[in-house]
Amino acid sequence: MADPADFMRRDHAQHPPAFAPTYKSTFLRSPRRPLLSMEQSIGDRTGPVFGHDRLDPLDNDLIHNFATDGEALGERIIVYGKVLDENARPVRNTLIEVWQANAGGRYRHVRDGYLAPLDPNFGGCGRCMTDEDGNYVFRTIKPGPYPWRNHGSDWRPAHIHFSVFGDAFAQRLVSQFYFEGDPLIRLCPIVNTLPDPTLADRLTATLDMGEMVPFDCLAYRFDIVLRGRRSTFFENRPEGN
Repeated sequence: MADPADFMRRDHAQHPPAFAPTYKSTFLRSPRRPLLSMEQSIGDRTGPVFGHDRLDPLDNDLIHNFATDGEALGERIIVYGKVLDENARPVRNTLIEVWQANAGGRYRHVRDGYLAPLDPNFGGCGRCMTDEDGNYVFRTIKPGPYPWRNHGSDWRPAHIHFSVFGDAFAQRLVSQFYFEGDPLIRLCPIVNTLPDPTLADRLTATLDMGEMVPFDCLAYRFDIVLRGRRSTFFENRPEGN
């Protein structure tokens, strides 16, 4: 572990290029001009944030938080982990949001036209706060893979999107994680924009049978590291967070 006073230099070589021909969307999303470094305004550094009193007890239970008649269908799982800084210190009382497809690989979104059916008892969204030790946990359904129109019909591996908020709404980091053992991870054009294939391990939740609930849920661990040499890759901060 580095000394807390050490400066953690960003390693830009670990991040994917803004333009990757194998990932079709980057033709439109990648910048055409040099990036500018903007100083944070007071609005970026302040503002309202979520607290424990504004979260519903079921916000971190995606199996039940949208259900009106029964429970969500699919493989029940628990996802847990820690949010850490570059020196492995816990990041306390920070908001984590998650959103995902259902067990069939379909999102509850007006523009998702995949033929898989919607689950009437699954909304696909949740949130939770980290505790004093940086821990978070939520219960959900393992999402299914789905095809997307990238050079024909590529397939996205099962994944869950997440965001981590800082001290204000403008301080938001967005990414997604995959599941250990999924063969589609190495075939995914988005994952393959990473310059080093081993970096995908930082975006992969590992199976933890020690935390599973017998006859109920398997458990996966995914730690989120903010900055430093083991930093989690965030999609909206490819230059490093």
